[in-house]
Amino acid sequence: MKQSPIKHVLTALALSLAALSAAQAQVSVTEPWVRATVPQQKATGAFMQLKAEKGARLVSAQSPAAGIVEIHEMAIVDNVMKMRQIPGLDLPAGKPVELKPGGYHVMLMDLKAPLKEGESVPLTLVFEGADRRQETVEVKAPVRALTTRGGGAPMHGGHKH
Repeated sequence: MKQSPIKHVLTALALSLAALSAAQAQVSVTEPWVRATVPQQKATGAFMQLKAEKGARLVSAQSPAAGIVEIHEMAIVDNVMKMRQIPGLDLPAGKPVELKPGGYHVMLMDLKAPLKEGESVPLTLVFEGADRRQETVEVKAPVRALTTRGGGAPMHGGHKH
């Protein structure tokens, strides 16, 4: 059976768009999770592993679960653990970067509601390549118990920003 010229062009276009989409998906997000909260807690962290095929940078994040979403780092300065917002996080080509408690993380503040274990939080991560093109990756991060990965104290429990 012979395809009409229009069907042939549409098929070729669809295949080209699929290939282009796959070529642009240069950042993978694995093992995302968000720490559960207690009543009245207005902030928590999101954690995951990021890997860019080519060098890239995490430049922003959003979530409908929070009024404010920022990229943060925690580091020991003069023997004191300090947390601060950073403008972006570099992802070296081919090397995984782990966002984890006590290190880099995505901070969810002004939470709309408490986050309970078993729920899932939608996150939109925005990455920028060396060519300044941006790629958006949508993630559903499961909410895990307060004691998951990194101790029993709630992360940033009463911390004010």
